[in-house]
Amino acid sequence: MTTFTHINSQGEANMVDVSGKIETVREARAEAIVTMSQETLSMILNGQHHKGDVFATARIAGIQAAKRTWELIPLCHPLLLSKVEVTLVPMVETNQVRIESLCKLTAKTGVEMEALTAASVAALTIYDMCKAVQKDIVIGPVRLLEKSGGKSGHFLSEG
Repeated sequence: MTTFTHINSQGEANMVDVSGKIETVREARAEAIVTMSQETLSMILNGQHHKGDVFATARIAGIQAAKRTWELIPLCHPLLLSKVEVTLVPMVETNQVRIESLCKLTAKTGVEMEALTAASVAALTIYDMCKAVQKDIVIGPVRLLEKSGGKSGHFLSEG
């Protein structure tokens, strides 16, 4: 069984020591799905939302969140990201928005949490901007799609 890396020999949470690791190119992709009413999605897509461009705001929020993940998640390392990309795709047939984030760097630790944080905060931003017109917007699932680099190698989500 794999051991938890953030738990020391005394069972206490701690920040993992990565000083002995070698730097490798690391990349992670994550997604979040936001489900809303047809009316709310149409308002966004037609540019009729009174708060402005919902997708542009969510994209910027996701990028900013990835850069600040270490401040939000207690045991994350501060990372110098070389690339953060947040893509929002409306899925009109299901009244959903698919958010995909991509984070990349060369470092001693991975960027999964940054990718997940970017997708999550972009989704939360959509909710925040649209809550005045619809309170029952649903966020989820949020999941890691793929990661590469580092000792554990490549991971690709099924489905």
